[in-house]
Amino acid sequence: MKSALLSVFLTSPFEGLIQHSEKVKECTLVFKKAIECYISLECEQFEILKEEIDTLEKEADKIKRGIREHLPKGTIMPIDKFQLFLFLKEQDNTIDAIDESLEWISYRNTNNIPEDIKKQVVILVEAVIETIEKLPIMVLETKKYFKNFSDGQRDIVKNIIRDIRAKESNADKEEDNLKRELFNMDIDSTSSFHVVRLAEIIGSIADHAENAGDMIRAMLAK
Repeated sequence: MKSALLSVFLTSPFEGLIQHSEKVKECTLVFKKAIECYISLECEQFEILKEEIDTLEKEADKIKRGIREHLPKGTIMPIDKFQLFLFLKEQDNTIDAIDESLEWISYRNTNNIPEDIKKQVVILVEAVIETIEKLPIMVLETKKYFKNFSDGQRDIVKNIIRDIRAKESNADKEEDNLKRELFNMDIDSTSSFHVVRLAEIIGSIADHAENAGDMIRAMLAK
């Protein structure tokens, strides 16, 4: 009986969650191209890449709606539905933060990122992407756990969550390094604020990935 109940659950939400996490990962890769384009004086594809992110965001929203609308009704699921929605919200928030980063950049007509820290901006983006790349793996391994409830499989998921936390911590350090160097540069206050805020929004992408991991950890504790 338990196996039958789980099969109903596993054929719907987790497949969607995996698809959604892959879409998030796809967004971050385009995001990196957009940031590299913006800081390059020769690139003219920023708006095109920004539109590509918008398209991916719409596709992710469609997957998200599908998950919410097709949850099995009247079935005792192995996790709390509220926890599932919180996880999905945090995973989706990573895309929102990506979109916010590009919107924030576009508020200024000219590239105001000092040449000396352009490389650090890219390093921060790469550190953030490392957290996102773990999301599809985490969701897949979590699906496996709720199929067999193996202690070994549970440990695999917990190790991935720890890895996400470690990578988020590294992204925090890169964000701090960037801001510290920026505040010690002789640039106008408007440009300084614009870049500092950009670094904070980029850093929040990793924060949401860590929060998503925490929600998976809460599911495992049930």
